[in-house]
Amino acid sequence: MPPWIAELLAALPGLVHTDAASLASHASDKWFASCEPQAVVCPTSAAHVSTALRIAHHHRIPITSRGGGVGYVGGCVPVQGGLVVALAGMHHILEISPEDGVAIVQPGVVTGDLQDAVKKLGWYYPPDPASLKECTLGGNVATNAGGPRCLKYGVTRPYVLGLEVVLANGDILRTGGRCHKNRQGFDLTGLFVGSEGMLGIITEITLRLIPHPPTRALLGATFRTFPEAALAVQRILSSGHLPSALEITDKFTLQAARDFLGEERTPHGDAHLFVETDGHPEAVGAEAKKLTALLRGAGAIAIRTATTEQEVESLWSLRREFSYSLRATGLTKLNEDVVVPRSKLVDLVQFAESLQAESGFPIACFGHAGDGNIHVNIMVPDMTDPSQRARAEQTLDSLFHHVLSLGGAISGEHGIGLAKKRWFPQAIDPTGQATHRALKAALDPLGLLNPGKFLD
Repeated sequence: MPPWIAELLAALPGLVHTDAASLASHASDKWFASCEPQAVVCPTSAAHVSTALRIAHHHRIPITSRGGGVGYVGGCVPVQGGLVVALAGMHHILEISPEDGVAIVQPGVVTGDLQDAVKKLGWYYPPDPASLKECTLGGNVATNAGGPRCLKYGVTRPYVLGLEVVLANGDILRTGGRCHKNRQGFDLTGLFVGSEGMLGIITEITLRLIPHPPTRALLGATFRTFPEAALAVQRILSSGHLPSALEITDKFTLQAARDFLGEERTPHGDAHLFVETDGHPEAVGAEAKKLTALLRGAGAIAIRTATTEQEVESLWSLRREFSYSLRATGLTKLNEDVVVPRSKLVDLVQFAESLQAESGFPIACFGHAGDGNIHVNIMVPDMTDPSQRARAEQTLDSLFHHVLSLGGAISGEHGIGLAKKRWFPQAIDPTGQATHRALKAALDPLGLLNPGKFLD
């Protein structure tokens, strides 16, 4: 047994695991890459994390932090082995304060659990990744996660008021606090949001809450073609409406949902929009009527309206099943969360259609039309087959080059991780890359935190 593992076992009895099952279960996320660590520590406090990192730092052992393990870019794959710090056991909501409009949580709290807890008190935590019943808030912060309601409410970053972070050498840093405004020094909180576990390990999060909207309505509009649906997006926003969510879906995704969920649950047509509006009942009712008229004028061939909470959740459940429907095809889903200017939505999907014909892989597009963040899913039969993998890499290369040529970004919410490492130098200019490396060197001079990812 390596000395550092023996030291961990002595310092953190009952929290360190080296059995085969533990190592295998912490080797991958929802991407296809996998690499087993040498040991897994399951802390329940910042002190435990600090102890683990001090030992690993002393012995120069690679450290990879992990939340729910439901990412799509290999962000928590321990590619250099070493130690995995698994934070799922730090799953307590420490405080909910409506008076201050904050919640204080540990990183292993599941996003949907916090939403449910604050809703009971009349408050709201808006960020809502599709995996909200599985993903953790620590992972959300590490990737600056988004979701359908980003259009109106924004991504995770605006809701993070403060953090407790264990640095690479085991020191514990506190940033921000429970004040909704805080201009004391640099924005250290923002520095760690989206840092993908490469600058420190988050052990406590102070989140901003807002009053929960009294009601909401959801419209599901079916269109004959994707361009018609994309045009409706522009018309909605140009007409002065700001829906809380505005989601678009293409033909392949809808067919996969029909195959997985059944014809009765899935709309007909080759494109679909979900349009949600929220607020006070009178305003929501009036806006829903205006949006219905606008959608019909934009060519919608069918519109389903959900006005009760049960109806809205039932209709949203269809959207949340899209990823699972695609996975049920049996193909490996390379889920690329690219972003383009909204005016380029049709261009992106038409390019994806040409890529499908060129590569021979089915390609499914759906996602957050309101902010141009479309999930382009390249469906590969077997990523272990060298020829298919090479073809998939070429397809991704073409996709990312095209997205960047449109003024877009290669990731809107999943992060870079391993999956997009190869394209990071093309997405960020040399000065930006140097700045990233300087920050990494300042906080993790030995390069131990989540090594092998996009800065290596």
